[in-house]
Amino acid sequence: MNSSGPIKKNIVLTISYLYILLFVYAAISKLLDFESFKVQIGQSPMLSIYADWISPAVIVIELLIALMLLNRRTKMTALFFSLGLMTMFTAYIFILLHYSSFVPCSCGGVLEKMSWNTHLIFNIAFVSLAALAIILNAKPADSNAAGKRNRTTIKAILGTIVGCILTVVILFLSSEKVMYYDNPFIRRYPQHPAEFRKKINLGYNSFYIAGESDGRIYLANYDYPSYIQSYSALLIDKKEEKILMDPKKIPFKMITTKIQGPFFYLADGSVPIVLRGDLKKWKVDRELKGSPYFTIAQPIDSSSIAVRSNSSKNMQNMLGIFDQHTVPKAKFNRALLHKQVDGVFDTDGILLYSELSGKIVYVHRYRNEFIIADKKGSLIRRGHSIDTISKVKMKVSKLKEGKSYAMATPSYVVNENAAMSGNLLFVNSKVKGRYESDKLWETCFIIDVYDIERNSYLLSFPVFHTASKQLRSIMVNGKYLYAVIGTDLVVYELKSKQIKKYKSKN
Repeated sequence: MNSSGPIKKNIVLTISYLYILLFVYAAISKLLDFESFKVQIGQSPMLSIYADWISPAVIVIELLIALMLLNRRTKMTALFFSLGLMTMFTAYIFILLHYSSFVPCSCGGVLEKMSWNTHLIFNIAFVSLAALAIILNAKPADSNAAGKRNRTTIKAILGTIVGCILTVVILFLSSEKVMYYDNPFIRRYPQHPAEFRKKINLGYNSFYIAGESDGRIYLANYDYPSYIQSYSALLIDKKEEKILMDPKKIPFKMITTKIQGPFFYLADGSVPIVLRGDLKKWKVDRELKGSPYFTIAQPIDSSSIAVRSNSSKNMQNMLGIFDQHTVPKAKFNRALLHKQVDGVFDTDGILLYSELSGKIVYVHRYRNEFIIADKKGSLIRRGHSIDTISKVKMKVSKLKEGKSYAMATPSYVVNENAAMSGNLLFVNSKVKGRYESDKLWETCFIIDVYDIERNSYLLSFPVFHTASKQLRSIMVNGKYLYAVIGTDLVVYELKSKQIKKYKSKN
């Protein structure tokens, strides 16, 4: 009758030793590379905002439970703690695999070598072992109340499991909300969101991406404005074109070329002039007359252009729309750009337009703000990148009795480049976030992705340096991202499920 007693004790003892081995090994592995463990926790979909206290807490709890398992008086409590902790780990992995856009690693040692599905099975096995040990340890040797005691123990086990699962679910939901809408500058790096596909050398560093039409990518050249190169989606088929025009008739100073099918546009705001031609003929056949002076121009449609110009009163930047079919032809919305220092350098930025969403976006270069406007230049909303730099870090000196300005201190760039694709905004950030390694920033350009419709941050991914560390321009066309890096043109395929999910709604 009592022969089963030693067997049960040995089973409980064996399970306890297994847990001690597991927790001590995992805790020591995390301690030996604590910074990496903290970074991994910081990039977890549900633990990001709690990384500062969860990373040390997990180690302390694992070691504490291991000590409690060695003591006969605290063994039962320690078994329940083991059950609860392993249940939380199991629920965490299950949510990552089924409800998260990416699955980072936050374990240590040999567990890191397991696949996530194997890790899930491993955890379920240890949850079962903890439950078995609790039941065996709770059974009285000989008692009429054994049945009642067993039911109470099973209820306690189930209550612990359900409570721990609910805790993880609450952590996930609360973290998701904060990360999307009130991000404390923690980037999310999914597994392989953008896959490098090809690189070609352009030979010169004067190329920039002019636009795309019918699946072809067009490059223009600052030194040779009439020369155009185009490539198929994966940079296989190359074509060269020459724009037919007579530059001697127009005193061009700085021509920029934009492609927005079925037209190409040549613009020089210092003249000022905007020319248009058909992509099939590559011949300038129309001038959009009445253009104001401008510093940036972005075509909207065949007759209207979004422009950034300077006020004649104080030289401050202002955004507006130049339209051939309106009176007056140029209308500026001076309320769009907010002055912080001088209204010139401090409001510098990148002007974009998305045909799919019909929205104009202006990304500030020196602060964490971007402006979303409709095709008429009316403000829709202001958004913010996830970094915390809301104030421009620069000093500007006035020259020639206030008629010109110059930077008195080096500028602190926040957003270097940007591109639009539907409702998705891709921003090349220059600001390092929390829990990010120096090695990542030494070898990559970081691209942050935002959904301007929901006004939320989605994810980030790296674009690796080539022989150059200068990212000159970027563009996103469907499922591909293109970048001119020094003299190289590279293409990345966007594979993130999260990006595909949002793009399918556009």
